[in-house]
Amino acid sequence: MVQQEVLDRTFSALADVTRRDILTRLGAGPASITALAEPTGFTLTGVKKHIQVLEDALLVTTEKVGRTRVCRLGPNRLEDAVQWIELYRRLWERRLDGIESYLEKKRKGTQA
Repeated sequence: MVQQEVLDRTFSALADVTRRDILTRLGAGPASITALAEPTGFTLTGVKKHIQVLEDALLVTTEKVGRTRVCRLGPNRLEDAVQWIELYRRLWERRLDGIESYLEKKRKGTQA
C-alpha cells in the first residue's frame, strides 16, 4: 500500500492550479524558474514557493546551472497517486458491476 504521507503531499501539491500548470509546462521539457514565472504574472519568489511544494512531493526536481535554477519533472511523476486511484477505480467498478447484475436479476424476475 502507498504511504499515506506520500499521497497527502502529492494531492496537496496537485490541489493548486498554478502547480498543475507548472507540471503541464514541465511535461514539455525542463524550464528555468524565470521561464515558469513569466506567463503566470507571479514573482520569482512566488513561483519558487510553488516549486518547493512540488519538490517536496517529488513531482519536480531542480538543479542549479550557473545562475539559473532549472526545473524538471521529478522521479515520482504521479505513480503513487495513479496506483491509489486505480485501486479505488477497480473497487468501484466491481461494486457497480454487482449492482448492475442485481438490477438485471430483479428486472428479469419482474418480467416472468
